[in-house]
Amino acid sequence: MTDASAELLDRALAEEATKKSGLVWVRASGPARAVWHVWHEGAALLVGGGPGEQPLPEGLADGGRAEVTVRSKDKGGRIVAWSAAVRFLAPRSEEWEAAVAELKGKRLNAPDAEAMPERWARTCTVARLTPEAVSTALPDTSLAAAPLPTANHHPRAGSVSAPPAAAEAPPEGLTRPPPSVGGLGKLAAVVDRVVLVGRLQGEGLPPVGQRDRA
Repeated sequence: MTDASAELLDRALAEEATKKSGLVWVRASGPARAVWHVWHEGAALLVGGGPGEQPLPEGLADGGRAEVTVRSKDKGGRIVAWSAAVRFLAPRSEEWEAAVAELKGKRLNAPDAEAMPERWARTCTVARLTPEAVSTALPDTSLAAAPLPTANHHPRAGSVSAPPAAAEAPPEGLTRPPPSVGGLGKLAAVVDRVVLVGRLQGEGLPPVGQRDRA
């Protein structure tokens, strides 16, 4: 496989894994934090930072960079990581409206479903994380870390909000630590990655940024 083909495959793997994972771990200048997201047009979209919504990672900044770790949807082990360019979308801009249209469909149990976009515009940040470099190397250590504190009602808890149903809820008031890659978890992640790569190759690798339309 040529370097160009390998890079294309890595990008497709990052897109497919991120799209299928209910949670990703995002690290800016602080510790990694689990956040729910939506994959849309070649990037991960996040909303948070306001009352009743998920906290955003410490240090996440407009025009900055972040590291994103993606777990296996089935087994929970780390499957791929990628660096991201971060942009905060201007409230009520055309791009913001398109992002919110995708995000609000995954935000379950909101107490103000109809008024939610307006609330997000006033109190929350909508961020777009676009992949740059992709890493498929697995660390030698587990990278396990203590869970971070969060708001009284975590978006996964269901009493105030809930992101995609694909990911399990963490305990009330806690978020999950980054995906473990040690022992059997590491083996499971490798197996999941091999299966996913094989399927991508069999599909003929649709152009990067168009996999979310599949």
